[in-house]
Amino acid sequence: MRIIIVGAGEVGSTIAASLAESHEVVVIDVDRDRVESLTYSIDVLAVEGDGAALSTLEEAGIREADLLIASTDDDETNIVTCGTAQTVGDAFTIARVRNTKFLDTWNHAEGALGVDFMVATNLLTAETIVQVIGLPAARDVATFADDAVHMAEFEIPARSPLAGQTVQQADRFSSLTFAAILRDGDVVIPRGETVIEATDEVVVIGSQESVREFAQEVAPRVDGARDVLIIGGSSIGYHTAKLLEQQGFQPRIVEPDPERARVLAEELTGTTVLEADPTDQDFLEREHIDRVDAVVAALDNDEKNLLAGLLAKRLGAERAVAVVENGSYVQLFEAVGIDVAVNPREATAEEITRFTREQHAENVAIIESDRAEVLEIEVDDESVLAGKPIQESVQELPEGVVIGAITRDGELVIPRGDTVIEPDDHVVVFADARVVEEATTKL
Repeated sequence: MRIIIVGAGEVGSTIAASLAESHEVVVIDVDRDRVESLTYSIDVLAVEGDGAALSTLEEAGIREADLLIASTDDDETNIVTCGTAQTVGDAFTIARVRNTKFLDTWNHAEGALGVDFMVATNLLTAETIVQVIGLPAARDVATFADDAVHMAEFEIPARSPLAGQTVQQADRFSSLTFAAILRDGDVVIPRGETVIEATDEVVVIGSQESVREFAQEVAPRVDGARDVLIIGGSSIGYHTAKLLEQQGFQPRIVEPDPERARVLAEELTGTTVLEADPTDQDFLEREHIDRVDAVVAALDNDEKNLLAGLLAKRLGAERAVAVVENGSYVQLFEAVGIDVAVNPREATAEEITRFTREQHAENVAIIESDRAEVLEIEVDDESVLAGKPIQESVQELPEGVVIGAITRDGELVIPRGDTVIEPDDHVVVFADARVVEEATTKL
C-alpha cells in the first residue's frame, strides 16, 4: 500500500516508522531538517514542501496513493490537505485535529470536508485518561468484541503481592489470560513457571470482571477512582470532565483563569469548577487532596503538569495522571513519581496506526509504542485456528503469539489447550510486534 504522510513531527514520524516496514511510505514536510533526518533514519521517501499544495502532493505521488494521513499541528492545514488530495485521486484520507468543532461538523456528514476519517487529538487523549483512571493501577486499557473482552497493562509495584510469584501462582482468575510480560525492553511470553518481578509490565486479557479482580491483586489498597480532581480546564481537561460526567462521576476542575472557569461552570453542569491556583498547597489541603483517588494534571505546560501532579501525590492523592506534550518526557515523568503520563501525540499516532492495520483485524490495540499488538480477528475457514484445538493450531503460529480470549455468538469463551476454535468466532490475540505481519497472514 502506498501511504503519504503530511507532517514529519512527532505524530507523523511515529506513524511513518510504524508503517514503513510493510508499506511504501512517503513523508512530506516544510522543514528541510526534518526531511533530511527522516531520509537517513527511516526507510521512506521524504519530500520537502507544503503538503496542502497540489504540486507537492503530485510530486509525492498522490494519484497512485492508497492512503493520505494529514498529521501537522495545524487543523486547517490537515483538512485542506485531505480536500486537495481528493480532487485528484482516490486515496482514503485521515485528518488529525485538535479542535472538536471540526469533528462535530465531520460527524454530521460522511466524508465532510474531504476527510474520510478524523482523529480528534484532545478528545482521544481524554478518552485514554478516563480509561486509565477507571481501572486501579492500569497503565493502558482497551476493549474488544463489543466490550466482552478487556485488555489491560499493569506495572507491578514492589509492594504488590504478585511480585515474586510465578504466573501459575498468580493465575487465580477463571476468565483471564496472562498474555505477556514486558521486561527490560523485551517481550516475554509467560509460562506457568515464569516469575513476575517488580517493575514488570504485565498484559492480561479477559472479562471485565476478571481484569478488575486482577487490578485489585496488583494494588490491593487502590480502589477504582470515584473522587477525581482535574487540574487545568484546558480542552483536554474539559473533555475529561465531560466523559466522567457521562459515566456518572462528579469530578472537580481547578482552573486559575476566571473567564475560563466561568465558561467551564456553564458547560459542565455535573462538575464542580474551582477558580484557584492549582499549586497552592493550602487550597489543595482545604479541598482534601489526601482523599482524592486520582488527580489529572491537564494544564497547558508540561513542567506545570509535572509540578502539579507531584505536589498532589506528596499531599496524599492516590494516583496522578499527567498530560505530557513532549513525548521524550514521558519516561521521565513516570520515573520521578507520576503514575501515568499520557502523550497526546503518541496517542494520536497509535490511533491512526491502529486504523491503518484494521484491514487485517476487527480491532487493534498497540502496546508500549509498537512493541506489541493485541488484535481481534474474526476466524474464517482459511484460518489456521479453525476447526482444531488451540494446542495444535498454535504450532503453526510464530513464537510471540498468545490466544487471549474467544467470543462465540457474543459469549466469552476462555481459551484452553483443548478448546476448538470455530469459523465466525472472534479471537483476541496478543502478538509481539516482530511477528505481527506473519501472524495476521495465518490468522
